[in-house]
Amino acid sequence: MDIDDASASESDSEPIARKGKGKAKSKPAGKKPTTSGKKTTKSDKIYTYEDIKRAAAEDKLEKAAIRKEQRLERKRLGRKLTHAEKTTLLLRRYHPELRDVWGDLEARVEVAGKVPEAEQPSRLKLTLLPFQRESVAWMRKQEKGEWAGGMLADEMGMGKTIQIIGLFVSELADAKGKGKERAVEKPGPNLVVAPTVAVMQWKNEIEAHTEPPLKVLVWHGAAREADASKLAAYDVVLTTYAVLESAFRKQVKGFTRGNKIIKERSPVHAVEWGRVVLDEAHNIKERSTNTAKAAFELKAKHRWCLSGTPLQNRVGELYSLVRFLGGDPFSYYFCKRCDCKSLHWRFTDHKTCDDCGHSPMQHTCFWNNEILTPIQKHGMEGPGKPAFKKLRILLDRMMLRRTKLQRADDLGLPPRTVIVRRDYFSPEERELYLSLFSDAKREFNTFVDRGTVLNNYSNIFSLLTRMRQMACHPDLVLRSKTNANAFVAEEEEATICRLCQDVAEDAIQAKCRHIFDRACIAQYLEAAAGVEQPTCPVCHVPLTIDLAAPALEVNQAVEGEAGADGVVGARSLRQGILGRLDLSKWRSSTKIEALVEELSALRQQDATTKSIVFSQFVNFLDLVAFRLQRAGFAVCRLEGTMSPQARDATIKHFMTNVDVPVFLVSLKAGGVALNLTEASRVYLMDSWWNPAVEYQAMDRIHRLGQRRPVQAIKLVVEDSIESRIVQLQEKKAAMVDATLSPDDSAMGRLTPEDLGFLFRL
Repeated sequence: MDIDDASASESDSEPIARKGKGKAKSKPAGKKPTTSGKKTTKSDKIYTYEDIKRAAAEDKLEKAAIRKEQRLERKRLGRKLTHAEKTTLLLRRYHPELRDVWGDLEARVEVAGKVPEAEQPSRLKLTLLPFQRESVAWMRKQEKGEWAGGMLADEMGMGKTIQIIGLFVSELADAKGKGKERAVEKPGPNLVVAPTVAVMQWKNEIEAHTEPPLKVLVWHGAAREADASKLAAYDVVLTTYAVLESAFRKQVKGFTRGNKIIKERSPVHAVEWGRVVLDEAHNIKERSTNTAKAAFELKAKHRWCLSGTPLQNRVGELYSLVRFLGGDPFSYYFCKRCDCKSLHWRFTDHKTCDDCGHSPMQHTCFWNNEILTPIQKHGMEGPGKPAFKKLRILLDRMMLRRTKLQRADDLGLPPRTVIVRRDYFSPEERELYLSLFSDAKREFNTFVDRGTVLNNYSNIFSLLTRMRQMACHPDLVLRSKTNANAFVAEEEEATICRLCQDVAEDAIQAKCRHIFDRACIAQYLEAAAGVEQPTCPVCHVPLTIDLAAPALEVNQAVEGEAGADGVVGARSLRQGILGRLDLSKWRSSTKIEALVEELSALRQQDATTKSIVFSQFVNFLDLVAFRLQRAGFAVCRLEGTMSPQARDATIKHFMTNVDVPVFLVSLKAGGVALNLTEASRVYLMDSWWNPAVEYQAMDRIHRLGQRRPVQAIKLVVEDSIESRIVQLQEKKAAMVDATLSPDDSAMGRLTPEDLGFLFRL
C-alpha cells in the first residue's frame, strides 16, 4: 500500500520545507566532517596515528559520559530506558535547546480559553457570539507569538468560517473618537484552501457578511488566473485541495505536451500570502502525499488549520498539521552526533546526510521520538503516559477547541434528537436477502476455516457492501452495472467504482489501474487497518493508491452544467440504473416506502419543514428520487460530479425555494463542509460501522443558524446486516469512550471478530 503513515521510519518520507526555512546547521563532531554541507573525501585530510588515537580517546570519554547520563535517568525513572528515551538523551548533547522544550511549553502564557474577547470587527455585518470574539482575540494573539498561527478545532457547526472572516477584517480598527476607520497594516492577501463543496460557501459568506465586501477570487477551473501579481491584488483567494495539488505537481514534476516535459510555475506558490487557511485541514494528514507537500510549500506570514475532527484515525496524522504550521522543533529532524537540524530528510546516496555526513540511523524526527513512537508502542501506560502529556501540552498551546456542550449558552442551539426507525423486509425481499446472505456467509466461513480472513479482506468487504445494498433495494444488486464475475467496458469502467459498483463521484485510480470512488476506497482502507498489506478488491494485487490524488477528469461527452434542479449533463450516467429497469413494473422497497411514509406524515404536520436525505449509493438516490417524485415531492440533488458552481446553484435552489422540501445528498459529496440550516430533518438511508460519518451528516443542519428542533432519523432494516451495524456502532463508541484516548482508530477498523459478528444472522 502506497499510503504514508506518520509512524513510518523517518527515511520513508521526507516533508518538503518552506522556502527560507529549515536550513541545516553543520558542525564537526567526532570523526565526521561537516563544513558547508559538503562531505569529506579521503583527500581532504590525512590522519596521523596520533589523530586517530586522540579521536578514539575522545570517543571513549563521550560514550562514558552518555552511559553515566543513562544510569542517572534509569535511577530517576526506576526502570529501563526505552530506545526513544535514550535517543532524547543523545539529542540533548548536541541540541541543548531541546532540554527545556516541554518545560518551556508548560511555563508559557495562559491557556487559550482565558484570552479576553475581542471587539466586534467594524467591517463584519454579522454580530459575533462571545466565544467567537474570544477566538478572534486568541488568533490575533497567536499571530504575534512564536507559532504565528495555529489550529481552530471547534466542533462542527460552531461557525469556524465566520470566525476566520472576522480575523480577516480585524486589521481595520475603529479610530478612537472618530467616526471612520483608520488603516492598520495588513499582513497581505489571504489564501483559503477548502474542499470543493465548501468553496462557494466561503465566497457567499465573505460577500454577505463584510461591508464593504472583501474582494474575493475563486481560483478554480481551466481558465484560472496565471499571474501571481493579480492573485495578490485580491483580499481573499479561494481554491481547492485538488487544484492546489495540480498546480504544485506541474511546477515540480511538469506535464507532457507532445514529446516534451513542461514545467509550469504555480502562481499560488509564488505569492507571499499574509495568511494561508486550510479548511478541513485533515485533508493533508498523510505527509508524503503531493497534497500535503503542496500545502507545506506555500509561503505565508501566518498559517491556520481548521478542522472539527483534527484526530481522525491516528495520532501520527497530526504531524502534517504541525509541519504545515511550522512548529519548531516539533516537525524537525535532528542528528544525534552533531547539531545538524533540518525540515528536510536529505540522504541523496541513502547512506549519509547531505548536510552533516552522518548516517540515517543517527537522525530522528523530534515528533516521532517524543510523541508518536512512545504512544504507538506503549499506549497510555509506562513511557506512553508522559508522551500523551506532551501531546496535550503542545495542543493546548497551538489549538483552540470548544464543543457545543461547553458553549451551549452562547450558541442557543435547539435540541437534536436521534431516532432509529426499524422496519422488516417484505417476504420477497427477505427471500432475496437470505439467498445473498447464505452465499456470503458460506464464502466467509470458507475463509475462516482456511485461516485466510485477513488475506481475503477485499472479497469480504465486497460481500458486506452487497448486503448493505440489498437492504436498501434489491435492484442495487440484481440490476447493478457490473458483478464480481464480469468485466465492464472500458468507457464504463472509468465512471464506475469497483467497490460499490456505483457511479464514482470522486474517482481515483490505483496503480493496477482499477477505478474507485475516493470515499469508498478510504473506508475500505480504514476498515482494513489491521491488515498488513491490503489488496485491490478487483485483481487482488497489493493495493497502491494515493488517497490525495486529484480526481480523474470526467469524459467531456458527459460533462455539463447544472440546471435549477441540480441535475447536470451527466444525466445518462446517474440515470443508469433507471435505464436498466422496466419502470412500468418497478416495485419500491421497504426502506424507500418507510422514507415516503415519514416525509408524507411530515408534510401533513408542517409543510414548511425541509429535509435532507443522505445515502452513500448514488444509484439508490436515483430510485429514491423516482419514488418521491411519483409521490408528489419536489426534490433536488447534490452529487460529487458537480462543479463548485453547480453545487452552489443547487444548494441555493434548495435553501431559497419553499416548494422544494427534500434535498437528496450523496454522503460522499456532502457529508462535510456544508451548511444546510434551512432543513431540520435528516434521514440516513444506510449505515456505516464508523458512527463519525453519521455525526458529520447530522451536523450539516445542527449548527449555528438553526432555529428549529432537529431530528435525525436512521432507517434500519431488522434481521439484516444493518441491525448488526447499529449494534457494532454502539460497541465501538463505548470502547473508544472507555479508553479515554484521543486516537479513535478503533471507530473505523473492522477486526476479524467484528466481521464474524456481521456475518451472524
